[in-house]
Amino acid sequence: MLTKRQNLMETIKGGKPDRFVNQYEFMEIIMEAPLRTRPKPGETITNEWGITYSWPKDQLGAFPVHDEAHLLLKDITRWRETVKAPSVEFSDERWAPAVAHADAVDRNDKFVTVFFASGTFEMTHMLMGMEAAMMNLYEEPEYMHELIDFLTDYEMRYAEQIIRRIKPDALFHHDDWGGQIASFMSPDMFAEFFLEPYKKMYGFWKQNGIELIVHHSDSYAANLVPHMIDMGIDIWQGVMTTNNTPEMIKQYGSKISFMGEIDSGVVDCRDWKPEIIAEHVQKACTGCGKHYFIPCLTQGLNLSSFPGVYEATSRAIEEMSKKLF
Repeated sequence: MLTKRQNLMETIKGGKPDRFVNQYEFMEIIMEAPLRTRPKPGETITNEWGITYSWPKDQLGAFPVHDEAHLLLKDITRWRETVKAPSVEFSDERWAPAVAHADAVDRNDKFVTVFFASGTFEMTHMLMGMEAAMMNLYEEPEYMHELIDFLTDYEMRYAEQIIRRIKPDALFHHDDWGGQIASFMSPDMFAEFFLEPYKKMYGFWKQNGIELIVHHSDSYAANLVPHMIDMGIDIWQGVMTTNNTPEMIKQYGSKISFMGEIDSGVVDCRDWKPEIIAEHVQKACTGCGKHYFIPCLTQGLNLSSFPGVYEATSRAIEEMSKKLF
């Protein structure tokens, strides 16, 4: 029987996997690595960037507060005076839990994985709001390029620290690039602002020991896949059914793999049912096949919003492996 790591590589290389890769099983994500403060349910916090986040108790996650009193960047032309990157230097004591976790991982079985969020595009709209971020791509492109370069430099400086401390094998990187039925921008505009910064950033990670780049965007982004390949992304995680994943596998499978096809927004709900999950898992596995595809909830971590959904999905994937392998 192949290890989780071996089975993943056979899957994404078009080899001989002996079962479906089961969601996030191949990644040991080192969540203890210091980055910045994140809110918990019921909290409102201001993080190290100066962005205020609120997580109401009855909601599934946190989002920036962008009213007049809390919006951080109100004028893109003055971003240098307003946006201050937090330090990437942390004490040995802060790093100790992450180092201990990484040291305990069997790297023959799993990839020691760095988690990084939020990505460059998300950071622009978290700083100034979605409407301003999108409009400034048209109206103030020079300043947006400057800000994006600044954010890219920050991530690379953080990467230096975490690479030195825990020597990760994989990167799990968040940056949502679309909604359910369309990308937030055209492929040409995406390339104009984000392609080269991501090539630089992902290139740096790979030049320093990262073997596998998994990029999360739970969205429609089929039109951006050629750019993902150019950036060096190995696996696109969060692929929603609106993307026509079987067709993407046929067209791009030898260059990038696809992780998702089980829409969290459909199955991860308060009144979830294991038989409904099983139906979606069966459709995903039979429709997408054994190569270049990882059945997974589109959720951006190895968890679910409602207790039991992630585990039920994993059990359904195990059953499909028994039937199809």
